[in-house]
Amino acid sequence: MRTVRHTCPVHEPSPDPVAAAVVLAGGSGTRLGAERNKVYLPLRGRPVLAWSLATFAAVRGVGPVVLVVREADRPLAEQVLAEHAPTGVEVVTGGRTRQESELAGLRRLAARIAAGAVDVVLLHDAARPLVGRPLVESVLATARESGGAVPGLWRDDLAAAAPDGHGLAGPSPEGLVAVQTPQAFRAVPLLAAYEEADRCGFAGTDTASCVERFAPGVPIRRVPGDERNIKITYAHDLLVAEHAVRDGVTPV
Repeated sequence: MRTVRHTCPVHEPSPDPVAAAVVLAGGSGTRLGAERNKVYLPLRGRPVLAWSLATFAAVRGVGPVVLVVREADRPLAEQVLAEHAPTGVEVVTGGRTRQESELAGLRRLAARIAAGAVDVVLLHDAARPLVGRPLVESVLATARESGGAVPGLWRDDLAAAAPDGHGLAGPSPEGLVAVQTPQAFRAVPLLAAYEEADRCGFAGTDTASCVERFAPGVPIRRVPGDERNIKITYAHDLLVAEHAVRDGVTPV
């Protein structure tokens, strides 16, 4: 979690610029207790990753959608795309870390970024299947206006741990948010930041951490997150998502 700047006004996206979405599917099912990558598990008849791919494909102003997968998962990913996802999704193989996987997705877009065909890139975790179109549109519009946008939910249920890790030292600092994805940034400084991070051997916790360090002139604005935009990490998270979809909380 991090303290981020104030929310900027959100405007309807222009129909002229084209954004790209990079969806990261390089995780595993270890903490969930599954034998395979959790994003390929079924969620109400569709693999988890298919939900967010459909959402990005439905957002006006989003053009290319890049799916970053593990090499071992590539055949499964191709099958999922053929059976459950919108046409035109591009697949690339990621790296050993999130940072390397994000860079692989950005490099897929590099020529289009250099040519000015892609002006903003949204990066999203495939393990967040219930991301809604309004949140994507809000993040995209704010990034276009300000340079960078991160969705986050205010947290007031945290406490600071004592130095020894066995007690509490009081309430946590004010202004903390639980950060979500997609996170969006103007494409040119974003790609430059990731290339510089690669040269320096830097591995960030998320997209914003890399931009903060290697493109400090890019403002990062918070937009309100969505409580339904949960990340599937443990088995009960998948059950929560199942119930949400069953109850009509659909992402598009």
